[in-house]
Amino acid sequence: MLRFSAPVQWTVLIAASLLLGTLFQIWHIPAALLLGPMIVGVAMGLFGASIRISGKLFVASQAILGCLIAQSLSPSVLTPLLDDWPIVLLVLLTTLAASGLSGWLLMRFSDLPGPTGAWGSSPGGASAMVAMAGDFGADVRLVAFMQYLRVLFVATAAAIVTRIGLGDQAAAQSAAQVWFPPLDWRFAATLLLAVAGAWLGKKLRIPSGALLLPMLIGAGLNTSGVMTLQIPEWLLALAYTLIGWNVGLLFTRPIFLLALRTLPQMIVSIVGLMTLCGLMAWGLTRVLPVDMLTAYLATSPGGLDTIAIIAAGSSVNMSFVMAMQTLRLFSILLTGPAMARWISRRAAAS
Repeated sequence: MLRFSAPVQWTVLIAASLLLGTLFQIWHIPAALLLGPMIVGVAMGLFGASIRISGKLFVASQAILGCLIAQSLSPSVLTPLLDDWPIVLLVLLTTLAASGLSGWLLMRFSDLPGPTGAWGSSPGGASAMVAMAGDFGADVRLVAFMQYLRVLFVATAAAIVTRIGLGDQAAAQSAAQVWFPPLDWRFAATLLLAVAGAWLGKKLRIPSGALLLPMLIGAGLNTSGVMTLQIPEWLLALAYTLIGWNVGLLFTRPIFLLALRTLPQMIVSIVGLMTLCGLMAWGLTRVLPVDMLTAYLATSPGGLDTIAIIAAGSSVNMSFVMAMQTLRLFSILLTGPAMARWISRRAAAS
């Protein structure tokens, strides 16, 4: 792809993403407009594409997604989490322990340099883990590859499970989409909220703040009756596409070749973590009043934005999913650096 100019690469990326995304829509695959562009981005990245998504556009996409999630959040979601806090805490601790064990095993039984395995195996907060990893001696390129490889696996698996779980409902939901609804002042106010929330999140250096602040502020406005957020389907499709491209284009050939020797171990660790989270999801359905699809998305190991997109396109308890995912994100951010340093020292001493 390097021999092609940037305009040609963009043309190929857009055309192929439209084609694959449309096919996925026809087949009623959840998050079709995320997965299609993501897969095309991966293919182009591995073939040497030099184009990248602007950081500002990616942040804006996360802010729009935050506003979407805000429409489904309400204070009532805290009730089951507080009532069953021992179970929620057990799920969080088990996920942290599993990621720690995965990182230790990767460091002991692979050729990953330094603490790279520990940082790359943290479940959730992919962009935050990548940003912090370099300060602790990890190879940022490999950490990014491991994190976004997991995002790719999790997003694909979650979409497949959701499609199977929805069955004929997926077709009905796709048919019910209105791409160009009438807009009013609430659309401008929603855009203003997204911009202000993204700016404030960056200013305060809150991890995933571009998504979390519009989500929390928007939820407050929505549940209080002050304003109903208005997000048309065409804007969501654009945000999904940009997020998919951003993840996909990170899979460059040099990083892939660098990771090739340890790719089997990486895949085993990812599949192992996903399997454990799937078992925890089944366990949640036995003790909490949630369906399997909701539990599966709530326990899937990141990333927050991709799971949110898939959950938004399915008939699950969005509030429960996002509450669990957000709790785990903050848990990882609080414990990730200390855990990575501890694992690195233990693995090096063994």
